[in-house]
Amino acid sequence: MTKFFLKKVLLFSVLFLTRTAFAQAEKEVAPPFNIKTISFVQNDKNIIPILKLGEGFQLQFDDLFGNEANYYYEIIHCNYNWNPTEIPKNEYLEGFDNQRIQDYSNSFNTLQIYSHYKLAIPNQFTQQLKISGNYMLKILDENREVLFSRKFILYEDLVTVPIQVKRARTVSNIESKQNLDFTIRSNTITFQNPLRNVKVLLLQNGQLNSPIKNIIPQYTIGNDLIYKYDSQTQFWAGNEFLFFENKEIRAASNNVARIDSNTPIYGSHLYTSAARTNFPYVFTQDVNGDFVVKNINGANSEIEADYAWVYFSLSAPTFRLNKNIYVTGMFNNYNNTPAYKMDYNPQKGIYEKAILIKQGFTNFQYVVADDKGGIDSENAIDGNFYQTENEYTILVYYRESIDRYDRIVGRGMANSLHIIN
Repeated sequence: MTKFFLKKVLLFSVLFLTRTAFAQAEKEVAPPFNIKTISFVQNDKNIIPILKLGEGFQLQFDDLFGNEANYYYEIIHCNYNWNPTEIPKNEYLEGFDNQRIQDYSNSFNTLQIYSHYKLAIPNQFTQQLKISGNYMLKILDENREVLFSRKFILYEDLVTVPIQVKRARTVSNIESKQNLDFTIRSNTITFQNPLRNVKVLLLQNGQLNSPIKNIIPQYTIGNDLIYKYDSQTQFWAGNEFLFFENKEIRAASNNVARIDSNTPIYGSHLYTSAARTNFPYVFTQDVNGDFVVKNINGANSEIEADYAWVYFSLSAPTFRLNKNIYVTGMFNNYNNTPAYKMDYNPQKGIYEKAILIKQGFTNFQYVVADDKGGIDSENAIDGNFYQTENEYTILVYYRESIDRYDRIVGRGMANSLHIIN
């Protein structure tokens, strides 16, 4: 009996360790064509999905089929590397998930029909998310297959993270990169073995898909963790985002050259953009990739804003890399998928792409990437200029030896408008 019991324990241990070792990291699933305008919303404004533990938010999206389909949601808690944690769901979620999204309405007075869905967290089924950390929110169809998924992050306010944005310390990149010097301080936590237990995540303009990770403290002073690296904490500075505005969908507005009304839905043809990499830096006001849905003739833009085919065109005659150019921004979660890949028109000598986008105000950028989605920031179409205004976020993860998950114990933010040498 004892031997049998020991064999069961040994088998369970092997299975547990195997599952842990080979756990697949959660990756965001891009939506199908009919799902558009996915956004996290708080106080009626789009947000980057990094929230303080206990705060509420909504996930909103449109279904262009407009047939009031049944969709469900699932919430997965993950560790620093986005592997699902082993803790039971009832320890990080009060209530239930895998429930049907009940808040939806159909478009009104639009040429493109759609159903608009809103998922509030918390809600009557999911009363509370109990712990901080990385989360994956999955939207499921009637067959319980993943339609799309999005990351979001909940943090605690237990540490402060003062940040200083500086020009690059490497001479070769001094004109094109921005470096982050920062310190992690806490009057609440006494850090145990910080080289192993403390991890950070560095984000530029809230882009969760292109962070700087796995940076350890350079040194400590008492309980302060100091990060003053020369190259490990540098971002390519990029350039200011481009934008267009079609809040009045029937009239050409900012950066819209002409409107095409001879199609089933309106077409907004933008002015051709020139690659800015060889031009001097020029400051233009942007919202760091964000977008605003707005129909100035409607009372409720969520269901009264229409969709338009937006025609992007780019002149980049010196672009000779064996890579692709994509149109990205928060409007498409910075996805480098075929739906946003530009095509070269040899007759006009420009790159072109038509994308279906909900009307309003939209920031966008042109991104160079390979076939696997790897971004080539160094050879950016619009260049890299240290003067570029960027918003930086640093998240602090902490896991003591007895903990079963990676807590996020603080967040720091800084803007490169205050950059120093």
